[in-house]
Amino acid sequence: MDSAATENMISPSHVVAITNGDASSSLDSGHARLLELGYKQQLKRDLSAISNFSLSFSVLSVLTGITTLYNTGLNYGGPVSMQYGWFIASGFTMLVALSMAEICSSYPTSGGLYYWSAKLAGPTWAPFASWITGWFNIIGQWAGSTSVNFSLAQLIQVIILLSTGGKNGGGYEASKYVVIAFHGGILFLLGIINSLPISVISFLGQLGAIWNALGVFLLMILIPSVATERASVKFVFTHFNDKNDNGINSRPYIFLLGLLMSQYTLSGYDASAHLTEETKGADRNGPKGIISSVGISIIVGWGYILGIAFAVTDIPYLLSESNDAGGYAIAEIFYLAFKRRYGNGIGGIICLMIVAVSIFFCGMTLVTSNSRMAYAFSRDGAMPLSSLWHKVNKQEVPIYAVWLSVFISFCMALTSLGSIVAFEAMVSIAVIVLYIAYALPIIFRVTLAQKHFVPGPFNLGRYGIIIGWVSVLWVVFISILFSLPVSYPITIQTLNYTPVALGCLIILVVSYWILSARHWFKGPITNVKH
Repeated sequence: MDSAATENMISPSHVVAITNGDASSSLDSGHARLLELGYKQQLKRDLSAISNFSLSFSVLSVLTGITTLYNTGLNYGGPVSMQYGWFIASGFTMLVALSMAEICSSYPTSGGLYYWSAKLAGPTWAPFASWITGWFNIIGQWAGSTSVNFSLAQLIQVIILLSTGGKNGGGYEASKYVVIAFHGGILFLLGIINSLPISVISFLGQLGAIWNALGVFLLMILIPSVATERASVKFVFTHFNDKNDNGINSRPYIFLLGLLMSQYTLSGYDASAHLTEETKGADRNGPKGIISSVGISIIVGWGYILGIAFAVTDIPYLLSESNDAGGYAIAEIFYLAFKRRYGNGIGGIICLMIVAVSIFFCGMTLVTSNSRMAYAFSRDGAMPLSSLWHKVNKQEVPIYAVWLSVFISFCMALTSLGSIVAFEAMVSIAVIVLYIAYALPIIFRVTLAQKHFVPGPFNLGRYGIIIGWVSVLWVVFISILFSLPVSYPITIQTLNYTPVALGCLIILVVSYWILSARHWFKGPITNVKH
């Protein structure tokens, strides 16, 4: 088990039997594979295929991503970039998901991506590959959790503003300190929920998936139906908004920047991989969770974008900070639709509450995924105070890892008090860092591991290498895209600090490796003797 080559000679679909005296029992295939990989079953394997999918689908949450980044989509291209950009990002994202699902089927562990990198990179490169992938993955998850939960705090602020009369009616505008307090309260509640048994999280995850799907269906029909001023079919499918206050005139460049909304939404599906040690038949159901959560999100996400687009008529006004929602485009769309028809915007506020609940479920599942990643990474000694973070309580929950994830997400959001530019730069690297972590094991799969990779029950056959290479190239493309300037002329205020933040992160992680970790971190450590 110390050799990657030896480990890969074991068939992933092999189901072992544990014999105790004369008694023997066949194990769940995911449990059996976990033992083959060298790990004891310490977390409670209580998630079904539906539960695994639901939790990953809740993380993807199109209501969360599209709602919070709708301003970006409107500003950079409008309906055209959102409609067609969605399918471009969706197609390539599905290829990344397929490549990840194939690897997940072979290595169904909570360590997920960093474990995959260690095994696929081979003995020589395993420690460094595991180190860099693990830290990129967990930092990306923490930043993503910070972004989502802070977005919920901001939406609550907008709901309160509209409920008290709106910006033009003297409504209450919460200060940045109140917003950070909302953020802290949300995280505290999510910490309590994630301290409960996995069966409870499973139930809430399924509830979140249903809420998200029904919410999309309701809003995509209700909003354009209620709106007294509707966009034409031609506007929805052909209008390209090249009028922005960012000094960008190139239509192709504007279209590319419009992809940011779609790609931000379609991330986080590695949650299915991190929950495999708690999923029944994980070598099959983990990959199913990844693929189905992405596939269904693509469909319902497009429905949401399409439905809301019919209620868009005056883009400059929706993006203006002088409107009742203070420039929060979708909130203004919802509010105006009901206000113009019924004389008040109460219905729109209720619609925003539906979105807020969906974001809450997304944040809940992100904390679950974060904590399982921290649990697995610390189990292999990669984190400071590792012995603490991989402890589980009587309910078989990594309780300390849960509260670590909550605490770090709160600390990350504190940067918004000093500089919103710094906060946005930190959060913007969430998608890039996550996708780099997605791409690293795929790179090793299509290069170093071509000959010794043994597929699990789910595999792409001869197409695995081709799909893997396309996936890697897409990640390179979006990493560059997310680092491009989004405003001209470039000043200290308008500079896209994403590449700066990413560069600092790379320097920090690699320096930590060179100066210290290379002397003691050996990659995944097995705790079962064969």
